[in-house]
Amino acid sequence: MKLRSIFIFILLSGFCRLQAQQKPDSIFFHLYTDSLKKGTYNYINVDGKMHDGSWLPLTEAQLSFTTTGGRFERNSLLLDLDFTQEKVLITATLKSDTAISKSITIWIKKGVDTEKPRTKEEIDREIGQPRQRRKGT
Repeated sequence: MKLRSIFIFILLSGFCRLQAQQKPDSIFFHLYTDSLKKGTYNYINVDGKMHDGSWLPLTEAQLSFTTTGGRFERNSLLLDLDFTQEKVLITATLKSDTAISKSITIWIKKGVDTEKPRTKEEIDREIGQPRQRRKGT
């Protein structure tokens, strides 16, 4: 019985050390864009820097998000088309340690995207290589 208790203690202490190692020391925003678009989901990428220097992508499971405009759905901020503010302040806070928090101000894109996606033919012309078509297509 004593040997079994020692084994369980060792197992649990190892698990607790592993859990402590997996907690980020700090968090950072690594955005894919320099401005947010209205009427679409804007993914807000937040990574945790671990004690060993590695990075871990974080989701709403580990973070709480707040914002001065729009609404969050998971890691994405949705701004309505009639949104009028010029910028929003976003704060991400680590749920397991609310002392670890980061805020960022992101500007809202002005103007409307009028550019339509290019066709396959337009892209082929740009790179100068006609697309090979398979039989039957």
